[in-house]
Amino acid sequence: MDSLALLGRYYAASMRAQMQYPASAIMLGIGAFLVTIIDMLAVWALFDRFGQVQGWGLGDIAVFYGVISASFAITDFFTRGFDIFGSAFVKTGAFDRVLLRPRSPTLQLIGYEFRLSRFGRLAQALLVLFVGAAVVDLQWTPEKAALLAWTIAGGVALFAGLMVLQASFAFWTTESLEVFNVLTYGGVQAGQFPLSLYAGWFRNLLIFIVPIGCVAYYPVLALLDQPDPLGAPDWWLPAAPAMGFAFLAASFLAWRAGIARYTSTGS
Repeated sequence: MDSLALLGRYYAASMRAQMQYPASAIMLGIGAFLVTIIDMLAVWALFDRFGQVQGWGLGDIAVFYGVISASFAITDFFTRGFDIFGSAFVKTGAFDRVLLRPRSPTLQLIGYEFRLSRFGRLAQALLVLFVGAAVVDLQWTPEKAALLAWTIAGGVALFAGLMVLQASFAFWTTESLEVFNVLTYGGVQAGQFPLSLYAGWFRNLLIFIVPIGCVAYYPVLALLDQPDPLGAPDWWLPAAPAMGFAFLAASFLAWRAGIARYTSTGS
């Protein structure tokens, strides 16, 4: 509870700082909404031109899109410290100060900055999600609402794990590797469409290596009351988001190994 109270203070301080210029904060949020909705407009243009793709309609894709985008937007809200860890902490030696404070480095990096503008992206994702659900006539029940929350939570855990893994590699490289953008931003793009549309090797990558499919494909099939065209058992569909938490746990093992070998900048 003490850690949660500290995070609350971090959050309040960050919000006060950003709201010193409220017009700027609002415009950044609106900008995030407009920029990300262009992605959905491109998808709409594709389906408007060609109709269904392998039996998937625009409403189905909108649900996939909304779930994965909402997960990433929430993650992006509180992972700024991990995102810039290499350049802002390792390369400058500022991580020394983090280690000297009587608090967990993870807690301090989570509280480094809460980006208010990410609410624009979250609003856009939820709008697309619920419009898509209405198009496919998804019948909401308490069980499906709980499954949606569980799915988004699993997605948040997965993307947080990717951010932690990116920061962990900075202990060896001193820079945050840009290749991880392929997994984060590229993962968002890949998760917006059903896995059945992809080649076999790419599906395996998104299931067994970086389990984006487990937090954005299988549970959405359960939401839509559809079986998996690839043959996964029905019991697995709602349970799959647990893989996001397993990935996060594995990422923290790499994080602890990185902290153990950290030797400052030497300057």
